[in-house]
Amino acid sequence: MSEDSMYEAVCSRDARFDGEFFFAVATTGIYCRPSCPATTPHRKNVRFFPTAAAAQGGGFRACRRCRPDAVPGSAEWNARADAVGRAMRMIGDGVVDREGVAGLAARLGYSARQVQRQLGAELGAGPVALARAQRAHTARILLQTTALQAAEIAFAAGFASVRQFNDTIREIYAATPTELRAARPGRDSRFGPVGRPAAGAASAGVPLRLAYRGPYATAEVFGYLARRALTGVEEVVGGPGDRTYRRTLRLPHGCGVVEIDERPGDGWLECRLHLTELRDLTTATQRIRRLFDLDADPYAVAERLGTDPALAPLVAARPGLRSPGSADAHELAVRAVLGQQVSVAAGQRLGNALVAAYGTPLTEPSGGLTHLFPGADDLADSPLTDLGMPESRRATLRTLAAALATGAVRLDTGADRDRTEKELLALRGIGPWTAGYIRMRALGDPDVLLEGDVAVRAGARRTGAFLEDSEGWRPWRSYAMHHFWNAPKAARPALA
Repeated sequence: MSEDSMYEAVCSRDARFDGEFFFAVATTGIYCRPSCPATTPHRKNVRFFPTAAAAQGGGFRACRRCRPDAVPGSAEWNARADAVGRAMRMIGDGVVDREGVAGLAARLGYSARQVQRQLGAELGAGPVALARAQRAHTARILLQTTALQAAEIAFAAGFASVRQFNDTIREIYAATPTELRAARPGRDSRFGPVGRPAAGAASAGVPLRLAYRGPYATAEVFGYLARRALTGVEEVVGGPGDRTYRRTLRLPHGCGVVEIDERPGDGWLECRLHLTELRDLTTATQRIRRLFDLDADPYAVAERLGTDPALAPLVAARPGLRSPGSADAHELAVRAVLGQQVSVAAGQRLGNALVAAYGTPLTEPSGGLTHLFPGADDLADSPLTDLGMPESRRATLRTLAAALATGAVRLDTGADRDRTEKELLALRGIGPWTAGYIRMRALGDPDVLLEGDVAVRAGARRTGAFLEDSEGWRPWRSYAMHHFWNAPKAARPALA
């Protein structure tokens, strides 16, 4: 977008561009999201930034009215496979907080200086500034949704000291932590996380509002997850339209339980996180966002897919259809092997047996949630004879688990997708369907089309779509595939 077109979006308060860019007002020293309801500033006073961190680096503080740090992430980072896109996904997952810039650079295969230069040139902020902005957002959530002491919040958000925490909060929000807590939004607030402070986040959970842009097909997403839910690890309670998806999470510093409500708000899903370590809040939030594909741009997807005469009716019938990712990439890869060449129900039964035999029991069960999904280390050397699978499938599962445990195959958010798919295909027993499914869900690739999938081909036949013409659907072929999976059984071909 040109700066003139970005200013037009600001003038129309177009929420479609929230998270895609930020604007700052030189006369007030404040930066906002494009849909900010405040009076539109004069063009000469407006500056544009690709990230909140860049705006903060320019000396601007976050608007207290529109809360620009609570917007959905840019869909661009999921679509891009270059170093900048990979870096942004890993920073979101907390890699810089856990491993520093050197760790991020090593995962990308570049020097720290090269990473700093590339991010600075394109985003106006380096990895440290981007991670700092994310820590500040996490701290604001904890200040406004829990009754934890400021010192506890500082270290839970990833700050090295209370002084660094205080200085950052003052700089970004122009308020002390105490003032920020007092400015907690009410239940009717449109922007940002809400909820009454809990006596302790570990017991009552951290309430969040997970923002998304555009329409969101909650019924299809919750139905997709419900059909694949594994006993002990996941559960879906309530009836259609009022369901809650719950699952356990294996996180860098501990474990957790997440609850997501199907009933959407005005651009968000209600979420509650119960964590044994609050340091995992940022990572857990990002993983749930990937699972529910909350950073997608449904407008861009509909614009591209809607040009195909066969896909256009499907896109119109299910606006905001998402391509669910995963909350745990290793778990998703194992489940993909369990599900290859069998029905969804059969794969679910095998997954249930795997969890019962090799899952890690929770210290305290939560409703129907009793286990963490088995880790790769737990499966690499296990016989797996109690799963009722042929030896060839068990051997594939052990081979994959060993590759994940040793790092021979990496499925982190910043992995090179092409290289990872080749590494998966090199493992005995893993074919194109399994590797592509892992790429789509575990690596969050929005441009995967499993042409050999029986249900995809059936859906394409029913709608009259030609998979051979799928080049025109790029870079959103994963969404096209979900439309085929959801195509009505009685649909007639749109093309003669």
